[in-house]
Amino acid sequence: MHLLVLTFISSCATGTYNQDRFMSLPHVSKMALLAAVLPTVSDHDTQMCRYNETMKKPWVYKRKNIKGWWCGWYEGGKRKAKALPSKALAEHFRHIKYTQLNSDVFTSVVDSDWRQMLNEYDHAKRVEGLRDASIYEALLTLQHFQRLIGPSSSRQITQQSLDTFVLERSKEVKKDTLNKDIRNISAFLNWAVKNRYVASGLEVKKVKVPQKPVTALFPQQVRDLIKLVPEYPTLRLRVLLAVTTGLRRGDIEAIRIGDVHFDRNTITTHNRKAKKAMAERPVPEQITTELSNYVATLPDGQELLFSDRFSPKRWTKIRRKVGLPDLKFHDLRKTFASLLAQRGVSTAVTQRLLEHSSPQLTNDVYTNVDPVLRQAINLLPVAEWL
Repeated sequence: MHLLVLTFISSCATGTYNQDRFMSLPHVSKMALLAAVLPTVSDHDTQMCRYNETMKKPWVYKRKNIKGWWCGWYEGGKRKAKALPSKALAEHFRHIKYTQLNSDVFTSVVDSDWRQMLNEYDHAKRVEGLRDASIYEALLTLQHFQRLIGPSSSRQITQQSLDTFVLERSKEVKKDTLNKDIRNISAFLNWAVKNRYVASGLEVKKVKVPQKPVTALFPQQVRDLIKLVPEYPTLRLRVLLAVTTGLRRGDIEAIRIGDVHFDRNTITTHNRKAKKAMAERPVPEQITTELSNYVATLPDGQELLFSDRFSPKRWTKIRRKVGLPDLKFHDLRKTFASLLAQRGVSTAVTQRLLEHSSPQLTNDVYTNVDPVLRQAINLLPVAEWL
């Protein structure tokens, strides 16, 4: 083994080493040789040996008659490329991509400029198809992080800086808003770890927030509300759709006449927030009749179900009359979920109708289980005991 090491050192130093012979060695022997020669061979020759053995090397080039510079590399057996506006940025990206491609060799993180990281994160989220509002919220959180911590590079993102951000930000906003920022920071950290900009193991935990009671109407309150809105036909229909479908107000406003399937008692709905769609959302037959009678009064050529805008003034007037001055239109969505739970509908079904990402959100935020608890207690045979 010592003779093999000396032969290898000599050949690397003179540039005449036998690559075929080196490649034919077992992997363990090759690693031992590289470890042995690292202190003795020049950096250039050592890197040359490494490239031929395991490294994946990106390159920078310029295309004829096309502005900008390009970085190319092979990944998964396919050639890929990325366009950048300047050679300096192309070289910077090449360095990053080199480390990413050889992550099985490199264990350290890549030191990247903070602004460059934000631009890449913005681009990554747009590729994922996130809404502009979600991207804006995520970048706004990172701007707060920059304002309070002032990082200039990825190496300054440490556990201490993250904890400091949470403490300083908690002095400015309420806990609910702070948890939104923490969620955005956590998503950013996951992306940064994946791209080797920060070390793994960093963690930001959400702060505990007292659970708020769910505001939902009882059946009698729903009847009182519907009785008070006949003077506003479109508002009445909006209320009926909200408490029988659980749709958000914005999604109700977006319904088109062609989305209503009168023969099947269903509506095609589009969830603009989650970018989901339900082709056949079931509605009660009575609601289909209400919709049919309403559509018959509309002029020919109208596409949207509602031609007028939702009136906050009318809504405020109605909720005061019903004795619920703080009632929000979104509470009708929570009423829908709570009424289903009170009638024994499973959380999985309610989650599907509300198009939630998790059953926990459906239970904690949208379902008032107090009547359900009362029904459960009433099942106890207390009368028989006494």
